[in-house]
Amino acid sequence: MNIQTNKLLQMTLKAVEDKKAGNVVCLDLRNVSPISDYFVICHGNSDVQVQAIATEVRKVVHEAGGVIRGIEGMNSGRWVLMDLGDVVVHIFHRDEREYYNIERLWSDAKVVETV
Repeated sequence: MNIQTNKLLQMTLKAVEDKKAGNVVCLDLRNVSPISDYFVICHGNSDVQVQAIATEVRKVVHEAGGVIRGIEGMNSGRWVLMDLGDVVVHIFHRDEREYYNIERLWSDAKVVETV
């Protein structure tokens, strides 16, 4: 089953916020790159929190009948990358987020206001 992009984005944002992810940023890549429509970027304060955030995203997507195309970095809990198709989720450990600063790399993308 294919979930509409907006619904998938809202489910993802709620899931990361439910697990108290830090500094959640959503970037609209539709006019910038063919990679994905949106990036959701957030961080956890520990490896365990990073893994918990990713587990929650995986759970809500599966419960909605969605498909996760790939997950990388789950074992280390330092930077988990989740490919949900139209939405890509980057869940960093706080230290790695500051180091990689991917928001700067995608500075041409528009920031989506989240509620």
